[in-house]
Amino acid sequence: MSLFTPLLWILLIAPIIVIACFKSEKLNLKYLGFFILYFLADVFLQASGKELINLDLKFNWAGKFLSLILALIIIFSVSKEERIKIGFTAKTNSPASLKFGLLVFVGFTLFDIIFKLILFPKGNPFNLETFLFQATMPGLTEEILFRGISLWLLDKAFAPTWNYRGIKFGWAFVIVTVLFGVSHGAILDQDLHLKLDIVTMVYLTLISSLSVGILRQFSGNLIYSILGHNTINLINAVIRIL
Repeated sequence: MSLFTPLLWILLIAPIIVIACFKSEKLNLKYLGFFILYFLADVFLQASGKELINLDLKFNWAGKFLSLILALIIIFSVSKEERIKIGFTAKTNSPASLKFGLLVFVGFTLFDIIFKLILFPKGNPFNLETFLFQATMPGLTEEILFRGISLWLLDKAFAPTWNYRGIKFGWAFVIVTVLFGVSHGAILDQDLHLKLDIVTMVYLTLISSLSVGILRQFSGNLIYSILGHNTINLINAVIRIL
């Protein structure tokens, strides 16, 4: 992957950011800038992980650890109140909100399982590292990146004004949800050739990213979205070896 790829992702979501700038009642471009800097730094660290720390493993554990270290530095550099807003807390919203978030996530996940059972290739060999990695690192680092720090910064840039079942949403939620899908379906290779998988981007945005995002919002912390994210990844791994 070319290091220009994250710039491509920002460019692809730029129309949504522009709309948010015009539609938001309270706009703070300083935090939009912080979000872009943080996002680019995180992706750069993840992409450089294998080169900086060669663990001779199949997956990019080093890049994920570097992403986690950067996130923890930011999280522990802010006040406890701000850490709660990031989702770095064990506190949850009301039982009714949590139940709604869980039901939405389970519903989307059941659809996801059926869809992938039909379309995913089967018969891959079992690989312990695959299961260990998918059960831990993607959900942990990506949820802190997308629905933790990025969502927090973008909520400061575009103050949330929408309300559903007592939970506030805003343009930050839309941007992060779409960005997650885009970052999994668009890539520039080392020769700067564009590889664009529209189906993957749309599916991940509307199914995986949206469901985990709703779980994050209605639970009130990152614990549930991290577990949900890793559950989806483990299901994918299991389906591929059936």
